[in-house]
Amino acid sequence: MASAKTARWHADPDPHRKAPLRHDDDLALVAWDLEVPPLFLYRLHAGFNGVQPVGPAAPLGYGWIMCGRARLSSDVSEIKLVFSIPPHRPSPNFPPSWNVAPTDSLPVVRYDSKAGERSLDMLRWGLVPFWAKDLNVGFANINAKAEGIENRPAFREAFQRRRCLVPVDGFYEWKKTGTGKQPYAIALSDGRLMALAGLWENWRSPAGEWVRSFAIITTTPNELCAELHNRMPVVLKPETWPVWLGEEPADASRLKALLAPFPSEQMTCWPVSARVGNVKNNDPGLIEPIAA
Repeated sequence: MASAKTARWHADPDPHRKAPLRHDDDLALVAWDLEVPPLFLYRLHAGFNGVQPVGPAAPLGYGWIMCGRARLSSDVSEIKLVFSIPPHRPSPNFPPSWNVAPTDSLPVVRYDSKAGERSLDMLRWGLVPFWAKDLNVGFANINAKAEGIENRPAFREAFQRRRCLVPVDGFYEWKKTGTGKQPYAIALSDGRLMALAGLWENWRSPAGEWVRSFAIITTTPNELCAELHNRMPVVLKPETWPVWLGEEPADASRLKALLAPFPSEQMTCWPVSARVGNVKNNDPGLIEPIAA
């Protein structure tokens, strides 16, 4: 059984790639490229590392990021069956999680072109471009906006060559209310696994260790998600998986056409406990409906 540590490996399949930028590529540069507020990055980094931010950064909010929390409680054997992963491929050791957060590792579906089949591998949530100097750049790359994705330095090469599917049972979003923010769980109406459109990348640390990471692509919201947020993750239907994974040839325009809002009539949402806001809470009770 492969463990979550397989998100790290020791061979880069594309060792001759050249960095797309000529100047320093640090967290601030990526924030500028993605139009990420630097204060938000500080708050996000502090929040996920158990550090209490100070000053105006103190409240770590959920309004800017989407999608920033997810649920994957399905068994790995079910994931392999749904996504047509051959039985002989390694099965990641991933325990059920009702509160997956950025920097966590998730089983991700990729296409192994050499073997001509799909694989299921553990990757770290928060894409770190191969040219980055610091692992913390991943905090700025939890999501990738579909608009202009083919031109963004952090994503353009991955969009061309390293696309993936991120299986989840659902995700969470926070709706602004008169008294604060109310978390909602969002899932497919029929209860099936979601396939979120993702990009993956390899990054080598200064110590020479390779880390595999991913980002979830977001788009404009459908009617259901628009009630909660101005973005939603791209959910791909099974018939689009071969094209997105690179099993079938496709140009940029065809790929971009897939990054559209999922039909709202095929999704459902319900209010859940504010406990989901704390990453330390991780149990089935997080998805129990409550009165809004």
